[in-house]
Amino acid sequence: MLARVTTFAIDGVEPRRVCVEVDIRPGLPAFTIVGLGDAAVRESRERIRSAVLNSGFEFPQRRITANLAPASLRKAGPGFDVAMALALLAASGQLPADALSHVAVFGELSLSGELRDSAGALAVAEGASRCGLRKLVVPAGRAREAALVDGIEVLGVSTLRTAVDAVTGRRLPGLPAPAVALQSPPEPDLGEVRGHAVPLLAIEIAAAGGHNLLLEGPPGTGKTMLARRLPSILPSLTRTEAIEVTRIHSVAGLHHDGLVSGRPFRAPHHTVSAAGLVGGGSTPRPGEATLAHLGVLFMDELSEFQRGAVEALRQPLEDGRVSIVRGQHALVFPTRFMLVAATNPCPCGYAGIAERCTCGEADLRRHQRRISGPLLDRIDLLVSVQRPSDAELRAGSVTDSRAALARVTEARERQRRRLAGSGASCNGEMDAGALQTRVRLDDGGQRALGDAYLSGMLSARGRHRVVRVAQTIADLDGRNTVTDVDVLLALNFRQRAGGEEVPAA
Repeated sequence: MLARVTTFAIDGVEPRRVCVEVDIRPGLPAFTIVGLGDAAVRESRERIRSAVLNSGFEFPQRRITANLAPASLRKAGPGFDVAMALALLAASGQLPADALSHVAVFGELSLSGELRDSAGALAVAEGASRCGLRKLVVPAGRAREAALVDGIEVLGVSTLRTAVDAVTGRRLPGLPAPAVALQSPPEPDLGEVRGHAVPLLAIEIAAAGGHNLLLEGPPGTGKTMLARRLPSILPSLTRTEAIEVTRIHSVAGLHHDGLVSGRPFRAPHHTVSAAGLVGGGSTPRPGEATLAHLGVLFMDELSEFQRGAVEALRQPLEDGRVSIVRGQHALVFPTRFMLVAATNPCPCGYAGIAERCTCGEADLRRHQRRISGPLLDRIDLLVSVQRPSDAELRAGSVTDSRAALARVTEARERQRRRLAGSGASCNGEMDAGALQTRVRLDDGGQRALGDAYLSGMLSARGRHRVVRVAQTIADLDGRNTVTDVDVLLALNFRQRAGGEEVPAA
């Protein structure tokens, strides 16, 4: 007898429909799984056998074949266990086959028949909704997460026996409690910062426009302190964005019993590999760049990261996504994040301070080569962070997070209205077409930009990035037209410490 049920494979961060077919025929007892599954899928034979028997059902002593279609799609992980077990029970006559016709099933089984926590329930719920399925069976611990998707009935069950009762309607589990927005711990406040007027302005511009930022300066001047206060002035995620971030975290196994509302802030250690940073592996998984999607990727001590890992960020920064090819199969991970980096100006950290710097010319050149010109060209704001004076340390704060957040939120709202229909949500995401049609430079702004480009200090990409930053500066001031003052300030932020211009890559 043949039985079918629907489940889903996680392909990158997207759900892919999988039809589980189980056929039982006379013959020597055997259980075969086909359909391009990995080791975890092949090992599910033993988990299913024990779970079926320990749940009080009969395991057929016949020839059993389970097919996961389409066979061209790689299947990874134990999330197919429950679907195969229910299809087996239906094929052996212990469960009505028509009870599985409009149901999607997802979850891992233990040997006792309990459903274990399975990563990716939100992505599976989205896939089930798109396919028009009415019900979804998931482990009880993931029911609240799956219920974030509208239009589908989520059945959170804890055992294989209750899963059978749920799909047959004999005993329905209680509805999962409504998911609530998770409250993030309070972020450090900008009001705790003393001095640093220019870096604070750059941080506010970066937050308002979604721009990339590099903080450069001697050790102990506050680069990391400033970067870690950036999330406190970022606007909250919209519901659509929050579901997208929660889905990515769910696929990565970062379980959240609710909806992620705060923007991600990821700070990987400098020993991270290229695969750990942008994603990859034998079975590709999201990297730190994807986990920072719609948030901030903070790279402290940028010059200490492996050059290959840092250079791998070029495509994610430019395209907002990264494509990883494994075995003639391409996976796409979203990577629309703000890059915030901090670095010392030289190996000892005291370049420009003659009495303290111990680096020779060769050391300085070697250090500067650690960060390539093409990568610097993708960074919008380069800020020198110097030691504040004694008077600045004694004085009050320049601003606080509440006031800065209000200005950033107002600027983002102006951008949302101006960029409606363009596919961009902030100035940092504008493409060349949006720059031409949605940004207005006055005559002075055009001249300042043209002079800078003719001097050779800007690449074509750098020119576009200067216009984006200048538009953000105008938005913070509540103006629609970009002036020469905005362009000159944006150009000033394209210079490294000591007035060195970013190379036109």
